[in-house]
Amino acid sequence: MSPEKPPPDIPTQSPSAHPPLGRLPEVFDLAFLTGVEDVTELIMVRHGEQDVANFRGGPVGDIIDPPLSARGNKQAEAVGLRFSTQHVDVVYASNLVRALETGRQIARHHNLEPIVLEDLREVEIFRDIPPERSALDFVGRQLLLGIRQRMQNEKSWDVYPYSESSFDFRKRTVNAIEGILATHPGERVVVACHGGVINAYIGHIIGVDYDMFFRPAHASVSICLSGYGVRALRSLNDVHHLEADALISH
Repeated sequence: MSPEKPPPDIPTQSPSAHPPLGRLPEVFDLAFLTGVEDVTELIMVRHGEQDVANFRGGPVGDIIDPPLSARGNKQAEAVGLRFSTQHVDVVYASNLVRALETGRQIARHHNLEPIVLEDLREVEIFRDIPPERSALDFVGRQLLLGIRQRMQNEKSWDVYPYSESSFDFRKRTVNAIEGILATHPGERVVVACHGGVINAYIGHIIGVDYDMFFRPAHASVSICLSGYGVRALRSLNDVHHLEADALISH
């Protein structure tokens, strides 16, 4: 593993000197990693739509790891096809089945198997409630309504009691992704994960305090660049690969 390279030197020659062959990167090239070499491309893919048959009102143990729905499987296939003709060096995935199956649909076109990284799992809402109890029964309808309103306004995981904190969630996800970037300098890396994870990392690199500053669509693609000590957002919530088959959903 090689460390990230320092930014290219800024030329110090006088205006009358002959310009060097080729164009040196300018300040915005370095700030946003455009027109520079040896950049890592981080492709963050949200999983396809999950099966929500038991999602609302059921025991919390039953809603942590749902499989993909029939529509979600088609979305995963579509995002896999999107990258089937592009070079991909490595695929990582959350250990939760909806993200892992989405990652497999991408990896299979490149004779790869996703590397499972548990720290890429979704934020653990109501994780301290006994798994056989529902959140409604455990905390009550009135408190749930208050939490719902606060989340709508504040967009912070900290409004949820008995849950993973915003700080701990962002720390584990950002650390996990930075570890991936450090391991694969200059490569194209796909990470199949979750909406909260995508918000946590991109929010970190662009300086957004909200835990959820946008809602990634199922099987959407967001791309970040990494190199020379810089992290830059290239694209956000791209779903053009889902449009032909009307598979777009949130």
